[in-house]
Amino acid sequence: MLAIVCPGQGSQTPGFLAPWLELPSVAEHLGALGEVVGLDLVAHGTTSDEETIKDTAVAQPLIVAAGLVAAKTLFDVELSTLPVVLAGHSVGEITATALAGVLSEADAMKFVGLRAREMAKAAAVTPTGMTAVLGGDPEEVQRAIEAVGATAANVNGGGQIVAAGTLEQLAALAANPPAKARVIPLKVAGAFHTQHMAPAVSALEELRPSLSVEDPTVPLLSNHDGREIASGSAAVASLVAQVSRPVRWDLCMETLKSLNVTGLIELAPAGTLAGLAKRGLPGVKTVAVKTPSDLSAALELFAADAEQAASTEEEPV
Repeated sequence: MLAIVCPGQGSQTPGFLAPWLELPSVAEHLGALGEVVGLDLVAHGTTSDEETIKDTAVAQPLIVAAGLVAAKTLFDVELSTLPVVLAGHSVGEITATALAGVLSEADAMKFVGLRAREMAKAAAVTPTGMTAVLGGDPEEVQRAIEAVGATAANVNGGGQIVAAGTLEQLAALAANPPAKARVIPLKVAGAFHTQHMAPAVSALEELRPSLSVEDPTVPLLSNHDGREIASGSAAVASLVAQVSRPVRWDLCMETLKSLNVTGLIELAPAGTLAGLAKRGLPGVKTVAVKTPSDLSAALELFAADAEQAASTEEEPV
């Protein structure tokens, strides 16, 4: 079995979609997704500068659209016919939920567009941000984050915990970091997955009745506890709630380990989750699909997984 994973905010970089625009139909696909949210995603993925795409209202729809484009380019069959499990980190959970068939692409973009706008508004109330803490003893890191009044908003595994809070709280953490840990500010403009985002939750609850929701056709993991989500309604409820509660990517990786996943493919804008998997899922092959040139390596991973499954079935019992 392979894991298909979708990254979260902060994974975007200026011009990262430029190579994808060289493929037929990608510009049209991006354009259609952008129309849903009222954004020129082609421009934001190719020519917009770092400050522009750091804006939450732009970054989140751009990241979800990038994942949908990469998936459509990679897979020429229904995902439900393949031995895969889906998971997404933070806003990437919306991408994964769409790929699992719970939401249409249009509803996924409608959801992420509102999520992004409301989270941006919530972030503007008080200057807040997020900081990655790399290394150190996990319990000591948690205590250090709590000591300054911040929240462990992303527990990512692989020696990475992300703190979220006011800029003053994050400055205090940087001034007195946990032992043997590095503190790195992230390119996000808000304390996501904390109580600071509560107003956005209310707005998304109001949107829920207008969404057309189906049950997952592919195993889909929750950011909340790493478990498989049983129904479409539960998946959307999870998407709404995760805006203001911590992301437990470490638990998602534990589930992938328990499922004996042999390979992991991270969709664009890729790199972060594949890096965490190299540390948290030793022995699992990873492919970060950053550009179309990485598609062949992803397909090779599928071929290797199929070959391994066939050889296992042929073994005598």
